[in-house]
Amino acid sequence: MKKLNLLTITLLAGSLFSSCEKALDPKVDSDYSNEYVWTLPDYAQGILINAYANVPNQFNSYGGDFLDVATDNAVTNNYSSDLFELGSGSLNANKNPIGAWGNAYVQFRNIHLFLENGLTDKITYNVLDPAADAAVKNRLKGEALFLRAWWGFQLLQQYGGKATNGLALGYPIVKSTQEALKSDVTRNTYEQCVQQILSDCDAAALLLPKVYAGNDAIVGTTSLGRANKQVAAALKSRVALYAASPANRDNSVTQLNGPGNFTVLDQTAYTDQWKRAVTLSQEAITLIGNFSSLKTSDFTSPTIPNEVIWARYTNNSSLENLNYPVAHYGNAYTGPSQNLVNSFPAKNGFPITDARSLYSANNPYTNRDPRLELNVYRNGSVLDIKPIETFVGGRDSKEAYPNNTRTGYYLRKWLTDKDFLLDPQNPLSDYHYNVLLRKTELFLNLAEASNEAYGPTVVAPGSTQSAVTIIKNIRTAAGITSNLYVDEVAAQGKDAFRRLIQNERRLELAFENHRYFDLRRWLLPLSESVNGVQIVKSTAGVLQFSEFEVEKRKFNDIKYYYHPLPFVEIAKSPGLINNLGW
Repeated sequence: MKKLNLLTITLLAGSLFSSCEKALDPKVDSDYSNEYVWTLPDYAQGILINAYANVPNQFNSYGGDFLDVATDNAVTNNYSSDLFELGSGSLNANKNPIGAWGNAYVQFRNIHLFLENGLTDKITYNVLDPAADAAVKNRLKGEALFLRAWWGFQLLQQYGGKATNGLALGYPIVKSTQEALKSDVTRNTYEQCVQQILSDCDAAALLLPKVYAGNDAIVGTTSLGRANKQVAAALKSRVALYAASPANRDNSVTQLNGPGNFTVLDQTAYTDQWKRAVTLSQEAITLIGNFSSLKTSDFTSPTIPNEVIWARYTNNSSLENLNYPVAHYGNAYTGPSQNLVNSFPAKNGFPITDARSLYSANNPYTNRDPRLELNVYRNGSVLDIKPIETFVGGRDSKEAYPNNTRTGYYLRKWLTDKDFLLDPQNPLSDYHYNVLLRKTELFLNLAEASNEAYGPTVVAPGSTQSAVTIIKNIRTAAGITSNLYVDEVAAQGKDAFRRLIQNERRLELAFENHRYFDLRRWLLPLSESVNGVQIVKSTAGVLQFSEFEVEKRKFNDIKYYYHPLPFVEIAKSPGLINNLGW
């Protein structure tokens, strides 16, 4: 693992551009002439670096919340937050707390300004060595192309999907500052957007190192945190997976029958996209290597965990301040759900609904999948050398402090191992990661795509392992002791194994802002109520557990599988076709 020396971008980016300006109105914000500023290497890099700086450096980047709180994984105690309102079905064209339309096009502008002006003969990044100067320009161009792909995917993820005309549409592709000046724009097809992103990743990979290592001034460890070949390959895997998903296909391929219900109409076309996802996921894995199951020590490691492909980081106590129980000087924002807790199997691999799991309703946390403890603090977990008490009247219950958890659980994932981090007398800080791409995701992508294209037990052409083998390896690495259940599900066929893979993604990628989009791209039911646990402790110390409804999810219309395009953009460009239901 490499010592942290990640790209420090916020200081350079600062206020080079205001996100409040028109996204498609390119200009250089400077008191100097355009011709002069584009001879200044620090200024030129600063404009490009702004596209890095706008990538969030913490998972809870939605007004202090994780995106999971708008799903069945969790709720928020931040009642004034946009995601609290979103969870109740308040999404609309004027208020979309997840959408980044304007910000993405501002970053496109920054990237295109750099590509058009920051790589010419008028600017020199190394005045003493022409070869080094050329190498820096190549790397910067590669970074710019990757960043265009990254921001393109943000738009595709948030706004792509079935439109009102039945076609799968993406976003208006812009490849230059001149294209951005068009007064009226239209959406490109979903596949055209995919091809643009993949093409940018391929072009970027030709110019970037595989990783940043050693003491080289251009591709050494001083550049850790910038895009590289591995990052580009990993993004291609994710993009291909989204492109194959049923919610993102034309009506001629998949027909949406209602919430949680779709029919495949063109099996060949449907399968072909999954085959592409298999190929690109396997290529990424071949380049990047095997996964390393997350450990709590990875959450705040001072060295980059082996599992991480690309991440941003901070060194503070913000996550703890927002998510610790009140007695530990936190605000208890994120309350993991009983729904999520129930999704973790027993340590022997069987779901807790299966008698072979030996699950006990009176002792529900014993012999469970170790990933449960990785994700949540529950009654009896230790924090600041004290057991957490979420039973009625306990120190960390709502009876003790009204602002405590509503679900009976607290967030554990991504928080520090340091004791008393928020001690008012001696406050501390720690490293925190926003892991943007990690290795286990690639293997889950491959398993999902391989299952859809070939079934659970077939090793896809060009691949090295079947979907069932991948899921077994992930569960074994996580601490599951038996894979008998995995084999049983695989024997039931593709549909059953799909559900198992979807649950594995839920467990592995919890609180990484995946669940919201995974539910939608698969057209899974969105209106499942979020439940919690009530624990009553008798005078003899015996605990009784009961499940109860905490919050309803009002995503009860087909339109909630897609985001509406911003109203201001529709008004400005009537040629934009909106998404289904909007």
